[in-house]
Amino acid sequence: MFKNWNWDAIGISASLACAIHCALLPLFFSSLPLLGINILHNYQFEFGMILLSFAIGAYSLYHGYKKHHHSYKPIVLFSIGIALMFSRLAFREIELYLLFPAAFFIIVAHVNNHMRCRVHNHAHADDCDH
Repeated sequence: MFKNWNWDAIGISASLACAIHCALLPLFFSSLPLLGINILHNYQFEFGMILLSFAIGAYSLYHGYKKHHHSYKPIVLFSIGIALMFSRLAFREIELYLLFPAAFFIIVAHVNNHMRCRVHNHAHADDCDH
């Protein structure tokens, strides 16, 4: 069932949802603490979102690398994006300067992976298992 899902599209969507959450949510939901709801700057929630994005992205990129294109470029771009995402949790004072490049690198990695998968379709190498 899960093999037929477009994991790149899911990864791009998760990255965009994360970017929208981080950029727009503070504008619209700045009154949530008055209601007792605190998801803005909630370390556990943000860490969970990054882990979810990492899990989806890692699966998608691994599948593309192993089964289709055998290129490290999407993995490197994704790694830079995830590293920036985790860095913004540690450096709160510059988190907006890290957020947009992080989302950019993650989205570009998924787009690059998707395009390489479509171009090569099934590029076979010595380590292919199919």
